[in-house]
Amino acid sequence: MEQQLVEFMGNHPNLFMALLTVIILLIWNIIGEAIQGIKNLMPQEATLLINHEDALVVDVREESEYLQGHILSSINIPANILTDKMGRLEKYRNRPIIISCMSGSRSASACSLLKKKGFEKVHNLKGGLIAW
Repeated sequence: MEQQLVEFMGNHPNLFMALLTVIILLIWNIIGEAIQGIKNLMPQEATLLINHEDALVVDVREESEYLQGHILSSINIPANILTDKMGRLEKYRNRPIIISCMSGSRSASACSLLKKKGFEKVHNLKGGLIAW
């Protein structure tokens, strides 16, 4: 088995590097959530949190994107001005907050920012509005 792996690495270095990259990204995805303390929620989990714990949904897309469609009762604070508008979220500090964007990448950054500002119950909508 080991000999075949070494042979594969020698014959296909690009494929091996791609495999290694995918493995590293998967591991980072799994442990990154635990390290940052930010939970990625599937849409079903987010719905339960909204319905049972009165979670606030913050959409960090640009206003033009938000106006094209958004989660009902969400508020729009674009990611690029989130730091300046942090005061708008202070009254929700003790409620669960679900951050959403189109695919989940902007919202992940916004979650990290909120955690740094002391918000404890911060969640990322995994897959964003595409998954929703």
